[in-house]
Amino acid sequence: MGRSRTAPLVSTVVVVALATAVLAAGSSVAVAGEQKRGNVDGTLELGQLAAQSGQLSSIVQSLTIPVSMAVDDVNAAGGVLGKPVTLTVADDATDPEVASESLEGLLEDAKVDAIMGPTSSGITLNLLDEVRRRGVLMCSGSNTSSDLSTADSAGYYFRTAPSDRLQGPALARLVLKDGRKKVGILAREDTYGEGLAASVKKALVKGKATVVADVSYDPDATSFDKDVQKVLDKKPDAVIVLGFESDGSDIVRTLTAKGHSPQQFPIYSADGMRTNAFPSLLDPNNPAAAAGIKGTSPATQPAGVQSPFLDAFGTTGVDPIYSSFYYDCTVLTALAAEKAKSDDPAKMKAVFAANTRGKEKCRTFAECKQLLDAGKTIDYQGASAAFDHMNKFGKFEPNAGVYEVWQFDENGHDVTAPPETQIRIG
Repeated sequence: MGRSRTAPLVSTVVVVALATAVLAAGSSVAVAGEQKRGNVDGTLELGQLAAQSGQLSSIVQSLTIPVSMAVDDVNAAGGVLGKPVTLTVADDATDPEVASESLEGLLEDAKVDAIMGPTSSGITLNLLDEVRRRGVLMCSGSNTSSDLSTADSAGYYFRTAPSDRLQGPALARLVLKDGRKKVGILAREDTYGEGLAASVKKALVKGKATVVADVSYDPDATSFDKDVQKVLDKKPDAVIVLGFESDGSDIVRTLTAKGHSPQQFPIYSADGMRTNAFPSLLDPNNPAAAAGIKGTSPATQPAGVQSPFLDAFGTTGVDPIYSSFYYDCTVLTALAAEKAKSDDPAKMKAVFAANTRGKEKCRTFAECKQLLDAGKTIDYQGASAAFDHMNKFGKFEPNAGVYEVWQFDENGHDVTAPPETQIRIG
């Protein structure tokens, strides 16, 4: 994903769900070898890297609130290993330098065992060497880049959000269903845009459509006129814009200026532009300027999935994008520590995925913990997906994805199509 030029956050927020708990102090002795882990003390300390500033900050509550809710649920059920779980949140700013400094703070100051996040795939790819070297477990609910499917994390990295190798075919299926045959693509020049562009292009061609133009653009450019014109010169019957809210709104504004507004011409996108801030960035005085843009994003509630979290989060009024994926990351991490009987990341990573393929189905941490305590193997039925034979969880990521169809309306709201329109891939 992209870069932003923001200063690092100078402090982190520590959330302890049970204020009366006495937390054990961990040592910081380094272990020789590739992985250096020194806070195995029987208390599960979680950290989160989230975009509190920068390009993706408009959705930060969608990512942090679910993690806090999961920690509350875990602690209400007795915590992990008999102790309350702690949570420290730090800024990743969608910026490699800021994220690296924040990671160091989480490891050295908060001494966390596992990290939820970071927000973007590009930041994760930048941090994986350090994650592997330091031997800390990481689980993100918003990383979708296909590059992460082959990245080497020594088994310490997990994600609950499906890869863009699955979203590409889903978005292509939507475009093809609408009868588009000559498609132009405008994609951010980074791991998110280019990876998703390659995936959707392959699926479009397989579906007998022609990709008449495939243009990567610099998201930090001051003008997108030439990039947009390259695509329009090929006379497409639809354009797919794969960007974030800021650069994506610049691209759509340029299309509009050239007589191709979303009301006049089919424009498609994915999850990167599906934010509450997008319409106002496109035109602060006219939320209807975004009306007509449609796309796909990982389903916040796949049809048939039941979880108490979904109803609870609905009462917050916060945009649910990626919320269920972060909730599941947190619960699965806590369950991994319970199954491993340790907060040692090396032991937790070895059993993380096993809790999605056991014999006994369970929907909550409390229910799953009770089964583990009884010596049972569990099949965690998450808030983001039921990891069954239809949506099997692999070694560290889902092998299938469910995508919802969305569209901006005349009030600048993104409206989710009915559950029966969801697209299942894999």
